[in-house]
Amino acid sequence: MSDLGYILRKTRLERKISLDDLQEVTKIRKRYLEAIEEGNYKVLPGSFYVRAFIKSYAEALGLDPNEVLNMYQSTLPAPTIEKPVVEAIRKNRSSVRNTEKMSRWASSLMFVCFILLIFGIVYYYTYKNYKGTPADEKPTQTQSPRITDSTNPSPSTSVNATGEGKATVISTPTPTPAPTPTPPAVQVKFSANEKGVDNYIITGTANLNIQFKITGSCWIAINALTPEGEKGPLLRQKLYNVGDTDTFELATSAYLNVGAASALQLMVNGTLVPVGDTPNPKRVQLNLQKS
Repeated sequence: MSDLGYILRKTRLERKISLDDLQEVTKIRKRYLEAIEEGNYKVLPGSFYVRAFIKSYAEALGLDPNEVLNMYQSTLPAPTIEKPVVEAIRKNRSSVRNTEKMSRWASSLMFVCFILLIFGIVYYYTYKNYKGTPADEKPTQTQSPRITDSTNPSPSTSVNATGEGKATVISTPTPTPAPTPTPPAVQVKFSANEKGVDNYIITGTANLNIQFKITGSCWIAINALTPEGEKGPLLRQKLYNVGDTDTFELATSAYLNVGAASALQLMVNGTLVPVGDTPNPKRVQLNLQKS
C-alpha cells in the first residue's frame, strides 16, 4: 500500500464511510477505489482516469484535491531513457516517443475539454439560478363606495306639550376589538460544542426548516434524531456541487455531517447558522425544543 492510499483509507475509516457508500457518491467502481487505496494504479483504465478518480475520491472525503494530486504525482517513478544500440532500435524508440507524445497530447486535450465542460455547466446553472425576474405586479384594488346601512335606527323623536316634535340622536358605542396575541419568535441559539459536535437549540416553532446552499463541492449526510437524542433514519447522503440547493422540513431534531464546511451556507428557520470558513469536516446537531 502506498502512502497516498494509506492516507485516503485512514481518512475514509475515520469518517465512517464504507467503500459501498463512496461508490454511490463518486459513481466510481468499488474495485477501482480499492486499487487506489492499495496503490495498484495499473488496474485503472489510464493515467487520465487515475487523476480524475483520485480527485473525486479526495473531494468526497472533504480533502484538498490539489494536495492529493501532488502527492500522487510525487509517487510516480522518474522515467528512464535507455541508450540506443542500433539504428533499428533508435527508429522504434523514436516511433514510441511520438506515440507517447500523441497520447499525452490527447489526454491533455481530453482533460482540458472536461474542465471546460464543468465550467460551462457551472456557468449555465449559476446564470439560471441567479437570473433576475421582474417582480409580480399586484393588481390595483378599486375601493368600493361605502354604502350606508338603511337598517340603522333613525333618531327617535319626542313630542313636547305644545305638540312640536323634537329629534333626539341616540349614539351607539363602538366595541373595542380584542388584541391579537403575538406568536413567539423563532430563535436559533448556539449551546455548546460536545465531542466535536456544534449543538444549537431551536425554540418558538413546531418544525425544523433546513435549507442548504452549496458554494463548492461538498459531501453532506443528514439524519433525523429520536426523542432520546439518538441518530434516527438517514434522510439523505449526497455529494453536492456548486449552485445546488436542498430543503428539509422536519418535526424532529436533526444531525448533519458536512465534508467541507466552507462550501455550505446553512439556514435554519430563516436564521443563518455559521459552520466555518475552512474546507474541513463539520458536525452540527439541531435540537428542536417544542413549547
